[in-house]
Amino acid sequence: MNTEASQQTTVAVRHPLDPLTADEFRRAAAILRRDRGVNEAYRFASIELREPAKALARDFTAGTAIVREALVVCWDRRDGATYKAVVSLTEDTVLSWEHQPGKQPNMTVDEWHECDEAMRKDPRVAQALAKRGITELDKVLIDVWTFGDFLVPDKYRGRRLGWTDAWFRTESDSNPYAHPVNGLHFLVDMNEMRLLEIEDTFEVESRPRIVGEYQPKHLPGLRPRQDLRPLHIAQPDGVSFTVDGHEVYWQGWSMRLGFNYREGLVIHRVGYRDQGRVRSIAHRLSIAEMIVPYRDPGVDHVRRTAFDIGEWGLGFMTTSLTLGCDCLGEIAYLDAELHDSAGEPYTIEDAICIHEEDDRVLWKHVDGVSGAQVRRSRRLVISCHVTVANYEYLIYWNFYQDGNIECEVRATGIMVVGHFDEGHQPPFGTLVDQRTYAPFHQHFLVARMDLEIDGVHNTVCMTESSAPPTGPDNPYGLALVSTSTPLLTEADGKQDFRWETQRGWKVVNTNVTNHLGTPVGYKLVPSASFPAMLDPSSPVFQRAQVIGHTLWVTPYDPDERWPCGEFVNQSATDEGLPVWAAKNRSIENTDVVLWHVFGIHHITRPEEWPIMPVDKISFWLKPVGFFDRNPALDVAPSPPEACGS
Repeated sequence: MNTEASQQTTVAVRHPLDPLTADEFRRAAAILRRDRGVNEAYRFASIELREPAKALARDFTAGTAIVREALVVCWDRRDGATYKAVVSLTEDTVLSWEHQPGKQPNMTVDEWHECDEAMRKDPRVAQALAKRGITELDKVLIDVWTFGDFLVPDKYRGRRLGWTDAWFRTESDSNPYAHPVNGLHFLVDMNEMRLLEIEDTFEVESRPRIVGEYQPKHLPGLRPRQDLRPLHIAQPDGVSFTVDGHEVYWQGWSMRLGFNYREGLVIHRVGYRDQGRVRSIAHRLSIAEMIVPYRDPGVDHVRRTAFDIGEWGLGFMTTSLTLGCDCLGEIAYLDAELHDSAGEPYTIEDAICIHEEDDRVLWKHVDGVSGAQVRRSRRLVISCHVTVANYEYLIYWNFYQDGNIECEVRATGIMVVGHFDEGHQPPFGTLVDQRTYAPFHQHFLVARMDLEIDGVHNTVCMTESSAPPTGPDNPYGLALVSTSTPLLTEADGKQDFRWETQRGWKVVNTNVTNHLGTPVGYKLVPSASFPAMLDPSSPVFQRAQVIGHTLWVTPYDPDERWPCGEFVNQSATDEGLPVWAAKNRSIENTDVVLWHVFGIHHITRPEEWPIMPVDKISFWLKPVGFFDRNPALDVAPSPPEACGS
């Protein structure tokens, strides 16, 4: 075929779950240009793999024909119309092309940079900054944020809209987030990249003298510690894991690593080899949304609610990792391919880190006769790092030798701050420097877990502990019992954490039993749960109703991927989980998806200024009857010389 789309070089794809290649990004864009007139006026918000049916991915064997399709969202900047397409890369054709009236696609990294540049070139912006004594525009940072529907001015409805903060650097490479330009915001038409209006609501009486730098060269009085000796991690015999394309094997574990613009790192087909066969645990694990409402109603922060995944995309904001800094030890890296808003691919080198870590003691007992038996624990860590303007999120999936899985997220970076006049500190944040406060805010993450515990037919049970009353059978009040209640419908599947009963959730396969005759299962153990603390009528809550519960359980549907809806930018209501769960479908003995809400209730601290030490949160998936006994019994002891004998 003599077409632009068919003249691209074909890159071999080894598995239907492999992420799109650079060639496939180009071909998807080219097919739409050829068949749907997607010209230079359009922008590509997202191009990603349309994942194959689960059965095809599960049963795939080498040599089987692979069908490749791409999901594409693009929009026409001339009229703002948004389109969603399914493109067959295998058949070189457009399978569907749907207008999405009233929807705004995610923002793009290109737009973020272009808005900063355009505003600094606008003479009205320069004039507004000059009134505040800021004249070196090359030291100014314009940081664009998205809108919720309820805050879009009526006169601008229908536009692709952004609002901005302004920050400035005291030196060419110093920290801009140390110096907010309070009360000054720009409303921007993001399609025309044109300033619509300037909001200049207040100015502090004088800028406070603060210590807002964190780089040593900007802190001449800082003396780096000299008493820490090097820590070397070496595996002279090589690593214990194997990476084959996008597939990883380690200590019985097997999995496939994927990547897309929105979730970033995705882990597919998680299994564990037990007694000679690979047993399925999960089809797909990812972080599907992140909602960050700032809990300060002042004019600088009232619009500051970020949907970092739905509005921007973790993949787009993933950064390259550096050996010895981000990752330590013997490392294997995977690059990630993404695209810009013109549909052109680019590579994030070393985007995913794979390595082993010592994890102290796995199990131990000291017997008076036979002595001590100790096994060191090791874990496999799959990680990626994301920079979202001022914040960093470091995401780790940890796999353990005893069958445990831990999802750990670390938050660091620089807090948003504001200045205030003497005696007028807002009550909605913490004083972190002279007349400078950091607003309270919350980070809600939503993990999407498509589990397959020894097969696709699973049931979720709520587990709770309780103490029976004191009585003849419990004279000292010591009794403790645990109950397990099956969740049968989506209404049952809306669950909240209860500290007083240590509530957790067990995913069991009642069709498969262990050697004790009980169903095999894995348990979700939460450890970073907190309430939304938002009025249900709040428009912020209406856009993110997912945060109203710790857990949602739904039957698997390939189109139900985004907990707050597919199009979050300028949304009015949550079109995801609350809409799906309202169907109240059965979730018993079927293919289920768990959506776990966890995060950080961030009451800011002076010790987090001017840069935050990491704040760590996690949850666990722990085997409960999945194995017949401790699966780590066969871990070899350390060499005698390592134990001092």
